[in-house]
Amino acid sequence: MIRIGIISDTHGRLLPKITEFLSGLDEIWHAGDIGSAEVIIALRRVAALRAVYGNIDGNDVRILCPEALVFQVENLKVLMTHIGGYPGRYHPQSKKLIELEKPGLFVCGHSHILKVIYDHKHSLLHINPGAAGSYGLHQSITAVRLKIDGKDMKDLEVLDIPR
Repeated sequence: MIRIGIISDTHGRLLPKITEFLSGLDEIWHAGDIGSAEVIIALRRVAALRAVYGNIDGNDVRILCPEALVFQVENLKVLMTHIGGYPGRYHPQSKKLIELEKPGLFVCGHSHILKVIYDHKHSLLHINPGAAGSYGLHQSITAVRLKIDGKDMKDLEVLDIPR
């Protein structure tokens, strides 16, 4: 079993409450719009990090992170990218990757809206952790953590801090 924290859209600022929420986990996944290499360095001090770059990220982040990641955790295939959309309205590039890779978990960011939706058509769980930073129009600062045991995703928790 592995304990995962999922964040997105920090936009260059890692808030102490986010770091606290992610402490003690096995891995942190950042779904883009990281904002700076300093955020990457800070997150790596908390736990092992997997991250993709987002549309606001400059070359300092893009040389450290790919646009999309496909990886295996326990017995679960994961696809992570920044601009993903959501079930029934996936971004065209994300839809192609979903159909090609057939992940059990799809993680994206960009919208600043927390969503956890099961996609019956593609047999996957879609997670957008919302926005973990203070920049943007979102009303809440959010993050997600969960456990992966084999192919099972369980004990999902949400951090929701009013801005």
